[in-house]
Amino acid sequence: MEKITEAAAADVTGMGGVSQPVLATACASLMAFAFSANYTNHAPMVVLLARELDFNQTQAGLLTTGIFLSHAALQVPGGHLADRLGPRSVLIAAMALVAAGNFAIAFSTAYWQLLFWKLFVGVGTGTCFVAGARYITEAVTGARRHVAQGLYGGSILLGSGFVIMVLPRLVPRVGWRGAFLVTAGVAAVAWVIWIVLAPQTRHAATPATRGSSPLLNSELWLLGLVQMASFGLAIVTGAWIVVLLGRSLDIPAGEAGIIGSLVLLLGIVTRPLGGALRRKIPLRPLFMVSLLLNAAGCFALASGSHSLVLAVTAVVLLGTGCGLPYAALFTRTAALVPERAGAAMGLVNMLGILMILVGAPLTGRLADWTGSFRSSFIALGVFTLLTCIAVFFLRDDPSPVI
Repeated sequence: MEKITEAAAADVTGMGGVSQPVLATACASLMAFAFSANYTNHAPMVVLLARELDFNQTQAGLLTTGIFLSHAALQVPGGHLADRLGPRSVLIAAMALVAAGNFAIAFSTAYWQLLFWKLFVGVGTGTCFVAGARYITEAVTGARRHVAQGLYGGSILLGSGFVIMVLPRLVPRVGWRGAFLVTAGVAAVAWVIWIVLAPQTRHAATPATRGSSPLLNSELWLLGLVQMASFGLAIVTGAWIVVLLGRSLDIPAGEAGIIGSLVLLLGIVTRPLGGALRRKIPLRPLFMVSLLLNAAGCFALASGSHSLVLAVTAVVLLGTGCGLPYAALFTRTAALVPERAGAAMGLVNMLGILMILVGAPLTGRLADWTGSFRSSFIALGVFTLLTCIAVFFLRDDPSPVI
């Protein structure tokens, strides 16, 4: 079966005259919102869950670790499945796991059940992420692919933030079991819409040669470093920014949370913006500017200043710098190993998640050791600058259309 050409993809229209690339991007973005809502849906309810099911704060933290562990573990295998079976079909199966896992969580009666089902849901979300990114590369062509990938990435952050905002208001009305049923329902509705509306793509499973293995492509590892210094850095910073603002500026936790959330929430805008900029700007300059913004944000937070203006500026720098590379990073990843694009994107994202799993506790450990977060954010800034050096070893392309 032949792959669809750019011209054909641009001309084909779907329901109501909507072009297939637009419909495909909308459907993929809806799926991204739905599965990412299940990353953090336990977080607003963790105190209530701990009280009712009798577990401590360490065990509460393991719920987040659990879903991200299985999420990370499925990046490459999930991408391989998308390459072999087609991303649309893989997304159908993976989102079914997400919905089923959350329905099961709603009926949990013990902590070990919560943890098991969080691990189970991570299998679904990890596969969903990489299959969705792979689907975009098949459904959207040319320079539009950058914007589509950015919209997909922005929807992931929107879903993660949406549940943190909405569930605390919902729980008093429906309880924690009802809240999990709601997020399961969102996944189920997205699943049905995907089956009915998501355009088919002409997928051909190309036999992989030894030289096409993502693990053997050094440039993918460099792109993984950029993902660590952007997406990974955003999550690590977000994990500690509320504590830092509270200690250095004596800002109440609620207000500090609003400021700190901008590190992630700005990505809703900056990820699509980065895709649009990629149509005008070559790869390396875009990455370099983004990483320098991140380094500047880290060093501003490490300054020890008690200026609220400087703190907000640092958060905005990080929110911008962490979001801009996303679309270009994944479109380049897919272009490097087109016959194994899913596995390649899984590898790059897995490295970003590794930064979260290792960087978050190390940041806290360094702060405990030195007595402040200055050394922690200096270390994060230095890591980001070293990643700037790695960008010089990426092959640049003068044309932003891959």
